[in-house]
Amino acid sequence: MQAGGEDEDWREDCAPRRVLELFATKWTSMVLHTLHARHGGCARAGVLLRSLPGVSKKMLTQTLREMEVSGLISRHVLETMPPAVEYRLTDLGARFVELVELLYAWGRDNADALGRLAPRPTSRRG
Repeated sequence: MQAGGEDEDWREDCAPRRVLELFATKWTSMVLHTLHARHGGCARAGVLLRSLPGVSKKMLTQTLREMEVSGLISRHVLETMPPAVEYRLTDLGARFVELVELLYAWGRDNADALGRLAPRPTSRRG
């Protein structure tokens, strides 16, 4: 390895940190999963709100805005009366959701181990 190579791998804007940044809001992965697995990559905010128990309208709106800025989803205003907004996975979002689906599958396959983890102090889990 080159001198300083290890430091380069962990600089603030390195790829691993950017990936983890996408998970900083817990709802990001859940919105991606829901868009992909339940709605074919496209849904309106109200549909997403009903599909994600536990998320507030405010948190969903904030998450959707952050995801749009990061390029994971795109926002489309439909020319209906009244106007409606639809959110769609972008190419980047479709690529990223592959990773999310792997993690979710791992979680389902290892639910027993996850169940033995002590809840975090901020967790709503009993």
